[in-house]
Amino acid sequence: MYNFGQNQSQGSSSSRAMVPEAKQALYNMKFEIANELGINLKQGYNGDLPSRQAGYIGGYMVKRMIEQAERAMSGKQQ
Repeated sequence: MYNFGQNQSQGSSSSRAMVPEAKQALYNMKFEIANELGINLKQGYNGDLPSRQAGYIGGYMVKRMIEQAERAMSGKQQ
């Protein structure tokens, strides 16, 4: 089995930020999107959150990051 883009000694944690400096911005984005979707996300543990709602938040985060990357590549800002 191939291990694309990852050194064997690094492990396989997918929750590790690729750019540690962006961690707080991603955290803020998660709460902003949850608020926009009307999902009550609280600080700390959210294990009682239904997976459908958690998926909505993650999906919208990805969508927004793609939009931001596309704008950056085109040279346009919002």
